[in-house]
Amino acid sequence: MAHMTSIREKGAVLRKLGPLLGFIALCAILSIISDRFLTVSNLLNVARQISLNAIISVGMTLVILTGGIDLSVGSIVAMAGSLTAGLMLSGWNAGTAIVAGLILGTALGLLNGLLITKGKIPAFIATMGMMTIVRGYTLVYTDGRPITGLSEEFRWLGGGYLGGIPVPVIIMALIFAGAYIFLKHNRFGRYIYAIGGNEEAARLSGIQTKYILAGVYGVAGLLSAVSGIILTSRLNSAQPTAGMGFEMDAIAAVVLGGTSLSGGVGTIGGTLIGAMIIGVLDNGLNLLNVSSFYQQVAKGIVILLAVLLDRKRSK
Repeated sequence: MAHMTSIREKGAVLRKLGPLLGFIALCAILSIISDRFLTVSNLLNVARQISLNAIISVGMTLVILTGGIDLSVGSIVAMAGSLTAGLMLSGWNAGTAIVAGLILGTALGLLNGLLITKGKIPAFIATMGMMTIVRGYTLVYTDGRPITGLSEEFRWLGGGYLGGIPVPVIIMALIFAGAYIFLKHNRFGRYIYAIGGNEEAARLSGIQTKYILAGVYGVAGLLSAVSGIILTSRLNSAQPTAGMGFEMDAIAAVVLGGTSLSGGVGTIGGTLIGAMIIGVLDNGLNLLNVSSFYQQVAKGIVILLAVLLDRKRSK
C-alpha cells in the first residue's frame, strides 16, 4: 500500500512539474542555438503570440476538465472578429461592436452546450458540426474577403502597450487569474472537476450538470471571441479564414499542461505552461527558418506526444 501511495505521489509531482521542466529545457535549447531568442523584442513578440492561444486554452481547459472537447473555437475566433469589424465599418463605435462580438461568441458556445446536454449529441460531433457551420457563415458574411480599415483606437487592443507590456498579455494574465480563482476557490469550479470525474455521480449528488456543462461551453465561446477580437485588432483586419487550427493548438496546450482528456484532472497553471511551450516552439522554428510545412509536421508530432503522455499518466 505504501508503495502504491509513493507511485501516486510521484505521478502527481510529474504531472505538476513535467510541463514546467519541459518548457525550461525548450527555452534553454533555443537560447543556445539562436542568439535572437532571448532578446527583449523577441520575448515580447512571443508573449503577444502566446496570448491568443492561451486565452482560448482557458476555455478549452474547462471543457476538457468536464470530459468534453470543443472543435469550434477556431471558427468562433473568425466569426466574432468578422462581426466586430463589420459592425465598426457600418458605423458602430468600437466598444459596442466588441460587446456584440463577445455576445455572439458566448451564444455560439451556449448553443454547443445545449446540443450536447439537451440534444444528447456527443461533444466531438456537436462541436465539429458547429465548426463547419460557423466557418461557412463567416465566409458568407465577409463574402470570403478580409474586412479592413479599422479605427486606431481598436488597433490599440491588439498592438498597443500598457506600462511596456503588450495589451493582449495583460488581458491574458487577467483571464488566467480569474480562471484560477474560479477553479480553486469557487464551488462551480469544484463542480466542473466532479463532472469530469464522474458525471452521473455528480448528477446524483445534486449538481445541475446540464447547466454547468452549458455554461462551460458558453465560457469557451466567450474566450474564443476575446481571442478573435484581439487577433482582428492586431492584424487591423478580420480574416474569414482566421483561427484555422487554433482548436488543435488549444487542445495541445491543455494536454501538455497536464489536464487529462478523460476529464476531472488538471490545472489552469499547467495550461499556461502548455500554451507557452506551443508558442515558444513556433517562435523557435521561425527563428531557425524552418519551413512552414515542416512546422506543421512538428506541431502534429507534439500533439501526438501530448496525447500519448496523457494516456501514460492516466495509467
